[in-house]
Amino acid sequence: MNFNQYKSGSYKQQFKYKSFTPTLVNHEWVMSDSSLSLLLSEADNKLGELNAFSQLIPDVDFFIKMHVNKEATSSSRIEGTQTNIEEALQKIEYIDPEKKDDWEEVQNYVEAMNKAVTALEKLPVSSRLLKETHKILLQGVRGKNKHPGEFRNSQNWIGGATINDAVFIPPHQDDVPDLMRDLDYFINEENHPVPHLVRIAIAHYQFETIHPFLDGNGRLGRLLITLYLVSKGLLVKPTLYLSVFFEKNKALYYDNLTRVRTHDDLTQWIRFFLEGVRQTSENSIQTFKSIIDLRNKFEHEILILGKKTKLAKAFLQYLYSHPIIDSQDVVKNFSISLPAALRLIEDFVRLGILVELTGFKRNRVFAFEQYVKLFS
Repeated sequence: MNFNQYKSGSYKQQFKYKSFTPTLVNHEWVMSDSSLSLLLSEADNKLGELNAFSQLIPDVDFFIKMHVNKEATSSSRIEGTQTNIEEALQKIEYIDPEKKDDWEEVQNYVEAMNKAVTALEKLPVSSRLLKETHKILLQGVRGKNKHPGEFRNSQNWIGGATINDAVFIPPHQDDVPDLMRDLDYFINEENHPVPHLVRIAIAHYQFETIHPFLDGNGRLGRLLITLYLVSKGLLVKPTLYLSVFFEKNKALYYDNLTRVRTHDDLTQWIRFFLEGVRQTSENSIQTFKSIIDLRNKFEHEILILGKKTKLAKAFLQYLYSHPIIDSQDVVKNFSISLPAALRLIEDFVRLGILVELTGFKRNRVFAFEQYVKLFS
């Protein structure tokens, strides 16, 4: 099917309302728009550059942990949570009680992403993997009573106080299994060649349109993008996350998804998606370069600590994956006394590596501020 001939679906009369049933996507696709082909080439090139760059960085997994936290906070904020990355990196005892629910949702997202990436070693990107990931996403948080890990067995809707004034009503629950089966085939189909970035753009749109779960569809649909790129080998490590781009362009994100359904305009959605990949890849490369510069700067500066340099190097390395700490973290992870931990922290404060956040004399929290700012 040529993108220009695409028909997004049809409305089906239910009891007192009409639900939208999207057309199936597992078939041949033809892309004849030259400007789209050019943008695809640019996005592919930038993604390849990011993938290559990430493999050259020593201890890249430390930095990926920060990327996952950034993705988790951005994706969750699209859904209305208020947690920022600085809060997401702190222990729950330091979080304002009014923000604990938001904090826990972000932690679930981080855990869901990490476990799903590991599960790719045994499972393809599929309904089974998405269900397992969804179960983690909603464990113990606001959607815990909305059947985590199960496709919905009732009608849901988007926007509006009730289904009667909803902005969009996804397909009826009886249609969800067949639609998701078709999406599974499309994601893993090898007989109908489709460029990977185009395929996942279509898959993300289709998933959000099906809205197969009662809650968490937005977050899971965005998580699906990274899982696909890793599963197909476009990324060796999960280093690309589009939620920052989607959050920054939130109105356009929703408008372009909606326009597919209302105007059959799949091309505009794919164009927006590819621009997101291009920009985000570019920004991620620059972040990695900034990390390298910061790392070189501080590794040189801690040399003035003399006989404490060996411990300081280990501490600096620890901060890349735990950039917000307290003295007990240092005691526990380096098996040193509290006075020694406090002296080490004070050395890092004096060198401008750590900044104290609370203003307290006790129970103080410190941040690797310049590093965290690279992800803020």
